[in-house]
Amino acid sequence: MANSPQAKKRARQNATRFAVNKMRRSRIRTHLRAVEEAIASGDQKAAAEALKNAQPELMRGVTKGVFHKNTASRKMSRLSSRVKALG
Repeated sequence: MANSPQAKKRARQNATRFAVNKMRRSRIRTHLRAVEEAIASGDQKAAAEALKNAQPELMRGVTKGVFHKNTASRKMSRLSSRVKALG
């Protein structure tokens, strides 16, 4: 347990940051799930549109420190290749 005022403040900041990052992660996963569902339905137009909406969210996660840059790039690459294979 935090004893010093500095450690108590740091614990509060960590809790806040965790909550914010959790929301960001959830939002990104929702967008990625939309792409997955569109791919599963076999509709290339819908999948391409969902991918177009998911890309900025994923990259925003990178700039905010939620995901590593290479992780986001890998996810985008794999999804885009799957969307491309539909058509």
